[in-house]
Amino acid sequence: MTLCAKDIMVQDFETIDPNAPVEEAIYKISNGVVRDTGYKTISLMVVDEMQRLCGVVAMFDLLYHLRPDFLNMDIDSRTLKWEGQLDLLIGNLQGKRVRQIMSPTVVGATANDHIMVLLDQMVKNRYYRMPILDYYRIIGVVYLQDIYHHLFTSRLASKKLSRAAARG
Repeated sequence: MTLCAKDIMVQDFETIDPNAPVEEAIYKISNGVVRDTGYKTISLMVVDEMQRLCGVVAMFDLLYHLRPDFLNMDIDSRTLKWEGQLDLLIGNLQGKRVRQIMSPTVVGATANDHIMVLLDQMVKNRYYRMPILDYYRIIGVVYLQDIYHHLFTSRLASKKLSRAAARG
């Protein structure tokens, strides 16, 4: 059986403008839709006014940028006093725009790429989602969770049904 990106890509995915406030990204991710496979999306595709992909903003990006920049200098966060700092850090994050915290370098695939090509790239690079592009326009997203679901969960369920039917 040939399984390509177009066979499992989600076409109803959440997008956000790069100039949108971070609060909008927080709201959209917090209230994300549960997909047919039972998984909830924790990222947004960042698209410009022409629907071209500019980047991705995920829950990870929000949490990463919540941290003060000096923690990127190998400072042990356990030695710091964090009491009373959380509200300030959240306030600093909320004052930003999506373009300031998104991951701008995004690798995409085409609708006709075999699922193993996507899986290989996603596993090697620890990607949780792969935008499916038609030139620079995003037409769908393949999520790692959905690949898992299509390769294992749905196959296991159909095998159980086949065995149960055979037993009568």
